[in-house]
Amino acid sequence: MSLLARLAPHLPYVRRYARALTGDQTTGDNYVRVALEALAAGERQLSPDMTPRVALYHVFHAIWASTGAQLEDTSGLEAQDDASRRLMRIAPRSRQAFLLTALEGFTPSEAAQILDADPSEVERLIGEAQSDIDAELATEVLIIEDEAIISADIESLVRELGHTVTATATTHDEAVDAVARQRPGLVLADIQLADGSSGIDAVKDILKRFDVPVIFITAFPERLLTGERPEPTFLITKPFQPETVKAAISQALFFHPTRRRQAA
Repeated sequence: MSLLARLAPHLPYVRRYARALTGDQTTGDNYVRVALEALAAGERQLSPDMTPRVALYHVFHAIWASTGAQLEDTSGLEAQDDASRRLMRIAPRSRQAFLLTALEGFTPSEAAQILDADPSEVERLIGEAQSDIDAELATEVLIIEDEAIISADIESLVRELGHTVTATATTHDEAVDAVARQRPGLVLADIQLADGSSGIDAVKDILKRFDVPVIFITAFPERLLTGERPEPTFLITKPFQPETVKAAISQALFFHPTRRRQAA
């Protein structure tokens, strides 16, 4: 089996991870591109002791460690909001450990392999990142989801994190109407809605009015992770784990440059 065939199923997800890690689609995609180029040129090798997915992320992190300073553009850091500046000051390994386990679903043991660390160190790094993320104040959330049980689960998770759910919408029109009544600080959206309308179109219309962070939650990630722009920075695949949703919410709010503090 060719290298591309072995890695193809995992590429959309390592791109998703890279974007969440850096908070930027271009920067994240640059890391993935350089990692793939290094593999193609024989400069890096997939470890035979790891599964292809773990080995790919392991190479990605080797690239981060060796070329990150060159790929990351911090020239505009002072112009960003306090939350974004603070996140970028969190040690990269803490961000990595948290996202690998909570967003990507790796076990602490697998994350330790990826990071060349002990599982105990991974647990410590996760705790450090979570402490910084939890320090952020809550915001107001719009949920766009047509399946009642899933919508209720998401709402429960959102409230558990201290956020306020301002509205739940099941169609494009309901979502747009909800935003007209109250601006959200975060949008969680499915892409395929009850009346055949599109959550993607609803989000596009919302973003025409307000610049807010968006997380897509979908059973069809391949419709969004195509390699063509625009693609979402934050994407959760159904069925999801509660910790995955919590991690994505925290990261989306923490990274978004115009996120404003709102009362819960």
